Amino acid sequence: MTESSSSYYQVLRVAVTATEKEIKVAYRRAARTAHPDHGGDAAAFRQVTRAYETLIDPIRRKAYDRSYAAGTLRNEDSDTEAHFDAPPAGSRASATVHRQGNIRNTAGDPPVYVPPYEDAPAGEVPLVPLAVASRQVHGMPRKRGIFGAEARIQREMRTVQLLTRQVLPAIPAARLINGLQSPADNSHIDHAVLSGYRLALIGSMLLPKGAYAWDGRTLNHGGRAIAPPQLAHVVRAMQDIFPELNVTGWTVVLNPGGNLHEPVIDNHRRTAGALEAVQVVNAAGMVRGLKEFLAAGPAPNTVNVPVLARLLRGMH
Repeated sequence: MTESSSSYYQVLRVAVTATEKEIKVAYRRAARTAHPDHGGDAAAFRQVTRAYETLIDPIRRKAYDRSYAAGTLRNEDSDTEAHFDAPPAGSRASATVHRQGNIRNTAGDPPVYVPPYEDAPAGEVPLVPLAVASRQVHGMPRKRGIFGAEARIQREMRTVQLLTRQVLPAIPAARLINGLQSPADNSHIDHAVLSGYRLALIGSMLLPKGAYAWDGRTLNHGGRAIAPPQLAHVVRAMQDIFPELNVTGWTVVLNPGGNLHEPVIDNHRRTAGALEAVQVVNAAGMVRGLKEFLAAGPAPNTVNVPVLARLLRGMH
């Protein structure tokens, strides 16, 4: 296990939810095994020490977590690159990929965890405990900054309720993570939904009813241009971090009255067949489009545990 292919959590064999006490116990155990005086080697001992020094310090641990540091093991001798929007070859999930000719979609099936918890080697601590991985919703909107915090939290809570009631029940393996740190800048990602090998990043706006036109850059209403949250650069950054996933961005425009079909949003200047990195939709459009996007991916009934672990570490 090399530093480039494993996270500090894997080095110490602790879960991403490990407490300070658990990290100390794990360090003493790992240090005894890795120490040159006990048959280990200097490089492994340095790696264990570096992992401990990072995770035991709350500030350094938080910075490390927000970097979305690698949480998956890779075979460095393999010439095979990660396949975009596809599960690892030979994994249990690869057997359930929805291929052409396979009529039944697995999006509504019970979750399948990859790697399977029941197949974990004896004594190995999973990156995410099963009790945590089994939850569909992780984290809640938090107060940040001073101005407009209450309005933002209310808006984000409405989005959480929308996703929880309209999207998650249809896809049992979908996992909603709220309050991520953006890897592209110092901003935040309000919501992320992971299902199989697809990831949707979601921001929100609150606008009055009416007809709006989305031209790919701005929303236009009555001659007034409104700039939505800038998600495209965050989508690109997350795509670079998770090359095995298909990452998209969604901005949901909410109506103060709660009508899912208002405001009406027309898409203009859209190339036929083009897949935009970010979609701007009303609540009904997001529910419909997001379910289609997540369910159409390979193995949508899969919970990708290493990816989930990295996302959970990125929560602010």
